[in-house]
Amino acid sequence: MDKVDRNRLEEFRQLRREVRHSEEYLIVGIDIAKDRHHAFFGTATGKTLLRRLVFSNDHEGFRKLLDQAEALRVRHGLKKVVYGMEPTANYHKPLGEYLIILGRTVVLVSGVTVKRNRESLDGRWDKHDAKDSANVADLISQGKCLYYEHPSAELRGLRGLLSLKRRLKKQEHGYRVRIRNHLIAQYFPEMDRDYERLGAAGLSIVRWCLPASQITELDVEPFIQRVTSRRIRVETRRRLEGVWEKAGASIGCEGVPGVDHEAKVMVEGLGQIREMIKETEDKIEELCEQFPEYHSVLTIPGFGPDVSAKVLGALGDPDRFQNGKQVLKLAGLDLSADRSGKDSDKAIPQISKRGKADLRYALYQAALIASTKNQDFMRYYTRKLEGREREKGIQTKMWVKLSAKMLLIAWTLMKKKEVFDPAYLNAD
Repeated sequence: MDKVDRNRLEEFRQLRREVRHSEEYLIVGIDIAKDRHHAFFGTATGKTLLRRLVFSNDHEGFRKLLDQAEALRVRHGLKKVVYGMEPTANYHKPLGEYLIILGRTVVLVSGVTVKRNRESLDGRWDKHDAKDSANVADLISQGKCLYYEHPSAELRGLRGLLSLKRRLKKQEHGYRVRIRNHLIAQYFPEMDRDYERLGAAGLSIVRWCLPASQITELDVEPFIQRVTSRRIRVETRRRLEGVWEKAGASIGCEGVPGVDHEAKVMVEGLGQIREMIKETEDKIEELCEQFPEYHSVLTIPGFGPDVSAKVLGALGDPDRFQNGKQVLKLAGLDLSADRSGKDSDKAIPQISKRGKADLRYALYQAALIASTKNQDFMRYYTRKLEGREREKGIQTKMWVKLSAKMLLIAWTLMKKKEVFDPAYLNAD
């Protein structure tokens, strides 16, 4: 963390401590939109200075906002100005970066908190731009705001690539489902069990030989040569022979005009998506190599390039977290429980699942692998299970607990820039 970021973080922590009922702050709550933003100007004591300012999402509009804020600050004798906004897609980022570059104090408010606080303003649940900007300002006046992280260009690029990879993975899943649950299920359902095992040959069958009646027009050798372009293993050949035999007695539907085109689009689309995923993964790994923390995280058992990149992208600068609880909260691995009422003593804490679901899933997979492949993690996991083996769902709970442990270890290694030591497993 450089000096500028460290100063911004300290200013934010000071703001959280002193803003409530302070008479020094001009609070600017901004409701973000795509073309025009709405701003509300008030104080932490609840006084409204300007109920509504509409400004465009361009340089002229941003200057209009700054000029208005400065005029109100001077007119009412206020010392500091804080700008707050609710993150809305990517529409808030140009304004946020513009204000940060100029040295202004910028904070975020949680979308969940905004929704829950809306009724407290006037007792109504209705929603409009002017009310939303006032809602943002009200939350900041209570100190219920979040640090606006503005990391390095490299880290922002890494997060963008990770987001791209998630979208590409969803598209890949869509193609796979369409091929298997529509084309194969309709025209050659008997091949479903062999499709995934055949790999590229299975896709070739979909591309060139659907419906199954087309396979029966070929002998076994021409069929195998048509769906494979190189020498194949004996096991693969045996499976292809089995598919050819099943085609003769298939209950699949007869082909309809256009099915060959649909199969071509689906298979070629899946191949293109997979190629883009591979290129994106290579670019992610290339970008991660620029971070010294990446090599530290990679030394944790179960952490491959994918998990390490997700942890690095999520945590960013490890020094921005004051303690491990904040790190666990980021991933939604912090514990929560409903302890009110008669049964409060029986309440069982559960993870909140409020954080990054993609990171949480990656950590769970890493814990699952490490606890079965690495001796140190295997012994740690076994100790945690000892005496509780008969509890329902205890193995899953312990894997989740191990996931949280691994995230804290990764955070520690990133701060210290050290390699993994099994002694970290015994640390509190």
